[in-house]
Amino acid sequence: MKSNSLLIATALLAVFLSSCAPQATEQPSLPFILITAAPNASPTPTPFQPSLATPTSIVAIAGDLNPTPIPILPTETPFPTSPPPATPTATASFEQLFPTQAAPPPESPMGDPAPPPPLLTDNETINFLLIGSDRRPFGSSHRTDTLLIAIVWYKEGQVSLISVPRDTWLYIPTVGMQRINTAYQSGELGGYPGGGMGLLKDTILQNFGIRIDHTAMVEFDGFRRIVDTLGGVDVPVACPYTDWRLISPGLDENNENNWWLYTVGPGQVHMDGDLALWYARSRSKSNDFDRGRRQQEVIRTIFQKALQTNTFSKIPQLYNDFSSTVVTDMSLSDMLSLAPYAVNFTNANIRSYYIRPPYVVSWMTPGGASVLLPQEEALRGMLLEATTLSTYAAARENIVVEVQNGSYFDTMETLAASRLNYAGYETVIGLAENREYGSTVLVDVTIAQDPNQRQTILNVLGTYSANVISLPDPNSAAQYRVIIGSDYQACFKPEDLAH
Repeated sequence: MKSNSLLIATALLAVFLSSCAPQATEQPSLPFILITAAPNASPTPTPFQPSLATPTSIVAIAGDLNPTPIPILPTETPFPTSPPPATPTATASFEQLFPTQAAPPPESPMGDPAPPPPLLTDNETINFLLIGSDRRPFGSSHRTDTLLIAIVWYKEGQVSLISVPRDTWLYIPTVGMQRINTAYQSGELGGYPGGGMGLLKDTILQNFGIRIDHTAMVEFDGFRRIVDTLGGVDVPVACPYTDWRLISPGLDENNENNWWLYTVGPGQVHMDGDLALWYARSRSKSNDFDRGRRQQEVIRTIFQKALQTNTFSKIPQLYNDFSSTVVTDMSLSDMLSLAPYAVNFTNANIRSYYIRPPYVVSWMTPGGASVLLPQEEALRGMLLEATTLSTYAAARENIVVEVQNGSYFDTMETLAASRLNYAGYETVIGLAENREYGSTVLVDVTIAQDPNQRQTILNVLGTYSANVISLPDPNSAAQYRVIIGSDYQACFKPEDLAH
């Protein structure tokens, strides 16, 4: 079924981007009716702000069907106007990370600035631009608030995902310096060759040196339906996340009493379409950078599920969902042409990249808009890595790590396996002999017994005091076995892992 799975996985790379409604930087992430703003204004305000006098709040934990109302502490206010202080599991605000501004770029360059040298000059990759927009329904002009570049080495079985923040300030051909999320709208309204998609593709090439072969744009309801058609997805949530969520999808989102603080993780969380959309969309208690990380978590999970499960019986319904909710220049034959290469992909094939500090810094435009200014040298270095076949993958392609859960905490094995996948290790899940391991154990069953490779695996897991056992076994299907103990700390930052 892998060939059919790759078809679905390819299309689903676009679907998760339905997590992209316009959201105010200092407002809760709510899909309110748009209010007209100046072209350079800050992200769209909302007509509704919850009262700070609400006496109670409801805190819901994923899986808890009977949440209990609890009093709000005197120092707590619903929908805070600024992010909470940074903690080991919280993402610091952009201003906390980079309090100073970079030198401003030119407001109106004289003529078209010289584009950077192209990064992909052969035909060994297929490059997708996956777009999430604020238009509901399709057909009206709109801005694109989520952009993801997917570079696929189909022969080698590698994928690079690059998240591009909507407020990235760069040069848009025929327009000038502007946020990247305005390019599509400018192309549609200005009669650019190829319309909005054409201008977006040229903007990516002009600023990043990456050609785009195919584009796809999606919307909210289609994402929910497709995830539900798959039977939901089991997302490994390494770091707990709390944000405001509608108590029920059908409730009035403009009524503050219909919202509660909802927490997911840590652990493997089963998500239906609505929960997956919330997890990938919300950011009132985090920021765009953390939202990009969560979006990639969801798409990696969908991609892996499509590759690993029998989805043949669901193809007709999925295809109908795609045709009604995804606007793309890919034909069915284009998707099917990738099918023979499905055997090249494993759960360790996706590399994740994020355009975030230090690749961008905050800057205030003369018009008063808060934007993200690319740092050319640092950003170019990251893009060069993302568009180059991974040497780590080549070194680790024959290494399989079996992960077992020896701790009292459920699903820790899936979190550890996901962490290893981010670093390029293929994993399988095994069953521990018991759940009473206080410390994590690494069993080396290779013949070579390479201490450097053992240490690299431990470094990826952030486990520096693990017990290491040498047990060479030439008949073992896996080269290493990790038994997760109760000392394992699941939360990690994907951007800190070498690819």
